[in-house]
Parts: sequence; C-alpha cells; structure tokens
Amino acid sequence: MPGLYLHIPFCKQACHYCDFHFSTSLALKSRLVEAIGQELALRKEYLGPAAVLDTIYFGGGTPSLLTAAELDFILEEIHRHFRVAEGVEITLEANPDDLTAVKVRELAASPINRLSIGLQSFHEPHLRLMNRAHSAAESETAVRLAQDAGFENISVDLIYGVPAPDHSIWEQDMARAFALQVPHLSCYALTIEPGTVFGHQLKKGTFKAPPDEFVAQQFELLLTQMRAHGYQQYEISNFCQPGRESRHNSAYWRGVPYLGLGPSAHSFNGSSRQYTVANNPQYVAAVLERQEVPATVEILSPTDRANEYLMTSLRTAQGCDLRHLREHLGIDLLSTHATYLQQLQGTGQATIRQEVLQLTDQGKLLADQITLELFQE
Repeated sequence: MPGLYLHIPFCKQACHYCDFHFSTSLALKSRLVEAIGQELALRKEYLGPAAVLDTIYFGGGTPSLLTAAELDFILEEIHRHFRVAEGVEITLEANPDDLTAVKVRELAASPINRLSIGLQSFHEPHLRLMNRAHSAAESETAVRLAQDAGFENISVDLIYGVPAPDHSIWEQDMARAFALQVPHLSCYALTIEPGTVFGHQLKKGTFKAPPDEFVAQQFELLLTQMRAHGYQQYEISNFCQPGRESRHNSAYWRGVPYLGLGPSAHSFNGSSRQYTVANNPQYVAAVLERQEVPATVEILSPTDRANEYLMTSLRTAQGCDLRHLREHLGIDLLSTHATYLQQLQGTGQATIRQEVLQLTDQGKLLADQITLELFQE
C-alpha cells in the first residue's frame, strides 16, 4: 500500500551539514500548513481511486515545530481526502529541544504513533560543531520523556565520520544509544555537501573532513556493535530490532508509490516522478492563490526504472532480485555485467544466490560505486 510524505520546511537554525530545503523564518508557517491542506485536496487522485494509505510521514525540516492544532488540521485533511489503513504508521521527525514534557504529552494524545528523533550525537563539542539546537543532555531526556509518555515505536538518528582523534566518541555515542533501548536506529556518515556551511568551510580550508579509511572503520564498528546488541541491518544506514523496520522507508526502497506534499517534496506513482518547487513563498502562492501545484514531472523510462531499482534494492538486506530486473524491467545483469559480477563475488563484496545479488559488509562500504558500475545507460 502507498504512503504519504509531508515536508515541513522550517528549522530553528541551520545545521552545518544539511542541504535539505528549509527556512529559519517561521513567518509563513501557518499559511504553509493551510497550503498543505489544500494540496491534499488538489492531489487526492494522484495515487489512484483505490489507494489506501499505509504510512504517513512528517519530515523536514523540523516537523516537531508544528503545533498540536496544526498537526490535527493536517491529519483531519488527510482523512477527508484519502482512505487510511487501520493501524497506519504515522511518523513525526522531532528534534530533542522541541520534545518538552508538554509537547510529548500532546503528541502522545494525537494519532502520531512513531517518533524519529534527531539526536545525531551525545558529544557536546560535536553538537556545537554541527550547529545543532539541542544539548547532549536534552538528547537523552527527550527519548526518556517520549518513552514515559507511552511512545514505544521510536527511532533515533546518529551521525558518524565526524572529525575526531580516534573512535572513542563514536563508540560512546553508540553505547548511549543502545542504553536507551529504542527499537530502531538510523546511522549516517557525515556527508559534506557543496551548498552547506561545512561545504563552504571545506572549500576555504577551515574544515577538514576525516579520511575515508577513518569513516570506513567507524562503519565497521557500527556493524559489529549492532549485531552484538541484536539489531538487524535491513538497509545500509538503518538498523532495527527484529520486526521493527520503518514501514514507510521500507516501502520507498521496494518501489511502492507515494505522494509527497509541501515545498521540495518528491512523489512517485510507478511511471513518473514529481518534484515540487523548493521555495516556500512560491509554493504557498501557487497552491492557495492559483489552486495549482508548482511541480515538475519526470516520466521514467524503462532504463530509469531499472537504475532506480538497482540503487534502492542494493542498499537493502533483501538485495537486488536479478529475475525481477530481467523479467519486469528488461535488464539481464547476468549477461551484460557477467565479468563485473564475478569480480564482486571473487573479492568478497557481493554474493549471488538464487538470482539475488546482495552486498556483503565489505561491499556496503562501496555501495554507491558498485551501483554506478551496474547502472544502465
């Protein structure tokens, strides 16, 4: 069943690594919430008349900046225009500094049933380096408050590959995360994007990224510790206790259609992608004043769909089904890339069993490079 993604493009301050679309001015927040309600009406047919939403995901930006009334309004509009599955997974991304005792009680009283909390680190100097709005103490407090309020389905984010003299800070971050006993952890390598503060600092020579080998070692430590604590790696950056995968993100990686609402949101219906303008005033004006969605549509060719399947499936524990690629997408990798596939197996970077290509731990370190080698032109 399809999912719904809502991009809430507001943040208290800009994290130095982030290149997502957001604004630190909240002046347009109420109008933008109104526009999302209107966009729900305008795009209610996008997923087809028989669509039943299995997941709803508030991402951003910082969705925890929404008030209880704003969340209620959006959820009411979703139910007004869409059929929603019983037991729907409704995730809200939240920053620790927003999760006060009052806020957590409000969320617990709402239909939100999953929190994704952006901790990133428990190490105060790293939080300051990344320009996070919360403190290390607030990180743990936010999770405990959510648990005490009845939230059991919680994911926390951590970032590794942050410049450090050794791996001790990363090891301590993991240990403190495991102590929280949350069922899901998302762990991402620090990526330096050109338009970010870190990107500008790197260009000027005032920021030095750690060497690739350092980052790879932290990824290997991550895999070891996750296994030791009973977490399964179901996607390269995502780990969960058995049966506790994110239903929303898992659907993305399986190629399930979804509708994205709000500025900069993406949508996918199986044959095309749609990209909404990444500009808050333009989005609000178009939706509320002209009753239109300011978006670009990209029709996906068979090659595009094959490459997308390769890119997403190779990141997952299920791997890439070569039979599906051949029979449904017209690409026979066993023929076109036989030598390269043999090389991957010979170097221990991948396995092929029953026509399923899966990356090993060694291969996951090179997932992007391997995917590019297999891409169709």
